[in-house]
Amino acid sequence: MKIKEITDAIEQYAPLSLQEQWDNAGIQVGDPEAQVTGVVLCTDATEVVVAEAIASGANLVIAHHPLIFHGLKKIMGRTPVERTVAMAIKHDITIYSAHTNMDSAWHGVSFRMADKIGLTDVQFLDGNQVTPYGDQACTTAGCGVIGNIAPTPARDLLKRVKAAFEVGAVRYSGDGDTVVTRVALCGGAGGFLLDKAVELGAQLYVTADMRYHDFLDNSKRIVVADIGHYESEHFTKEIFLEIIQKKNPTFAVAFAKNETNQVNYL
Repeated sequence: MKIKEITDAIEQYAPLSLQEQWDNAGIQVGDPEAQVTGVVLCTDATEVVVAEAIASGANLVIAHHPLIFHGLKKIMGRTPVERTVAMAIKHDITIYSAHTNMDSAWHGVSFRMADKIGLTDVQFLDGNQVTPYGDQACTTAGCGVIGNIAPTPARDLLKRVKAAFEVGAVRYSGDGDTVVTRVALCGGAGGFLLDKAVELGAQLYVTADMRYHDFLDNSKRIVVADIGHYESEHFTKEIFLEIIQKKNPTFAVAFAKNETNQVNYL
């Protein structure tokens, strides 16, 4: 099977046309026509992850976050990105990412978050645009999700979130005793959807990268929880796995064993 067959399957699920203008999803390094020898799935394509792929005999690394966001004028090993690119090229490793296109796809990142905590009647928090993809059926797309849950105090629900997403510490504001029946979620930096969460009746909004004033200004309107960027998205690799296994159930695919969150907690 060629690398292109796998990346095409991912793009059928999450078309590149859904990515934000500033994003750089797709192939970062490598040859889409090469035969796949194995796949390593991760959140960030780092030197450690590429080294793991080399050691395991895999030649395709699929990450959520793009390795390259901006143009590289030189590759001299001065930065982690330069070193990772050089290592991948030297060892014929292809690096691919599905980032904001996977965030925006139906049953993408935020939907996976909803699955983890048992939300029902899940819909996009904002969007519902229709985007054609070649000859395929149209794909419904949007940002974040909102859904329902059995009445639960916010503090208890946040404990469930902390366990489900393997969070070191949850930052939150608002009344922890608020009984929550409707929850909004957004993987990654979701501050831009806070007003929409309130508008659609969420009592709890779970996302990442919230600013101090996001907490301060909304503490009387909604419980706002920041679980960390990596923590909110690191289960994206489960979606990659399911797409690949549907394409070829017996193919050699593995989660990166040595990947770690770059943000630590004391």
